[in-house]
Amino acid sequence: MSINKNGLLAGKVAIITGASRGIGEAIAIRYAMEGAKVVVSARTVDDGDHILAGSMNSVVKRINDAGGEAAAVRCDMALAEDRVQLIETTKALFGSVDIVVNNAAVTYFIPISEFPEKRQKLMFEVQVHGPLHLAQLAMESMRERGSGWILNISSHAALHPEVGGPASGGTVYGMCKAALERLSTGLASEVADQNIRVNAISPGLVATPGVVHHGLVNESNKDRVVPVENMAEACLRLVHDEGGDLSGRIAYADEMIEEFTLTPAVLV
Repeated sequence: MSINKNGLLAGKVAIITGASRGIGEAIAIRYAMEGAKVVVSARTVDDGDHILAGSMNSVVKRINDAGGEAAAVRCDMALAEDRVQLIETTKALFGSVDIVVNNAAVTYFIPISEFPEKRQKLMFEVQVHGPLHLAQLAMESMRERGSGWILNISSHAALHPEVGGPASGGTVYGMCKAALERLSTGLASEVADQNIRVNAISPGLVATPGVVHHGLVNESNKDRVVPVENMAEACLRLVHDEGGDLSGRIAYADEMIEEFTLTPAVLV
């Protein structure tokens, strides 16, 4: 497939946070393939700036070289001033925001008995308070136009663990994602009459650079790894109304693929 300027998201402006690699990168590319003007946001500006491969500028180049339209805007989601600047810069570049995908995350896997308060607060700021604030900022223009989509990237970690099961040090991560899901359903209810759709979606096990770095793919689960294209396709379905609007969902990529008979596109 290639860039379709008249695709499902033609004329739409989309912000994807945490889009320098992995799931965020895939979502940004898939939206651009459907004609969206995409703002790729993260902290990693250039290749080599981070221990993990990938950068905002490399993703933007990939999209623009394929004939799409994208720009990079650096944003540390832990900082309120950066979140404000992200919205303002996007408006200056492309116009009012139609779609926000809250994908950025900072994660530490540490047992509760040893978890430093500073890192707890940072995780909640990036994964809960930041998405809430960005939604508030973006919704100002969405209300004016009577249309908009907010998509929060969650995780199966939000589900309650089995007591006595293997300890992973992921309690704080799970707390953040559970809070993000409750934010999603609550906000969806609040803005339903304004034609703003809000959903949360979990990807399943995708071998992104971050997942590999944390050692989350191992011999016991490697057979459950799914392509990142599946998540990108499911995330596309949640930000357009063709075939019916969707809001207030706690979705899972594999279930979305099956429910809507989606065929994941090859990313440009």
